[in-house]
Amino acid sequence: MRELFAAAEVEGFLHAREIDGEREVCHGADDPVVLASVFKIPIVLEYARQAAAGLVSRTERLPVTMEHRDGGIGTSGCADEIELSLRDLALFMMSMSDNAATDVLLEKVGVERVNATLAGLGLKATRLVGDCRVLLGSVLSELGADSWEEAAATPPEVLRTLSVLDPARTSASTPRETTTLLAKIWRDEAGPPQACAEVRQIMERQVWPHRLSSGFGDDVRISAKTGTIFGIRNEAGVVEYPDGRRYAVAVYLRPRSLGFRLPKADAVIGAAAREALDELRG
Repeated sequence: MRELFAAAEVEGFLHAREIDGEREVCHGADDPVVLASVFKIPIVLEYARQAAAGLVSRTERLPVTMEHRDGGIGTSGCADEIELSLRDLALFMMSMSDNAATDVLLEKVGVERVNATLAGLGLKATRLVGDCRVLLGSVLSELGADSWEEAAATPPEVLRTLSVLDPARTSASTPRETTTLLAKIWRDEAGPPQACAEVRQIMERQVWPHRLSSGFGDDVRISAKTGTIFGIRNEAGVVEYPDGRRYAVAVYLRPRSLGFRLPKADAVIGAAAREALDELRG
């Protein structure tokens, strides 16, 4: 692992575990890490738990207004007002990491409820501090910048002091707690079986193939969530082999570069995960 991460010019943290067994592979597994958009896994779980309990309706439609937009992908980049059902907001949030859909859904289910669920599952090191607007807005406010173009021109040594890159001041977890959450979802222990099944179905529809999935062939099922912000490259998910064996794996990276396109960092997530699962599979 050290050689893989060094070659990719990143500091890496990894935990992989058997979902139906006890074996594990650890590399900085208990170190605090920045979740970035991996924080959307607890949000989709809370949505599914509330839907299964009848607290919210999957087909209730909510507007995605201009105040939610950040110019990104999915509904975040739409030019016109739209509305989506809760289940479609969850799909957009998880499949393409839609920030606007995330914030609308989190407003509905409540960040306090998400944190209470995490605590109830025994995940003491995992917490959310707010939605995407809170996290991304903190960057501009801390830098005193009016735009992302101005923020991007900030010297790297200043950017690295931002709260969104500090696990003590932002939404955070550890690799081990991330795989614990995933294993509980896949074993129907994170909520009602109906809720866990809905989360699994949504997570399987992620569209990004360049990180975790890059380490495996088409015969392996990948259900995962990426996380990205300058200085952070993550992915956590479940890998299921044709023989029925299944594994939870979380890879968190702190690249040396703050650039947006870091192909070596993206690729090492799949390579490190494959190395860990080859070890677990003997």
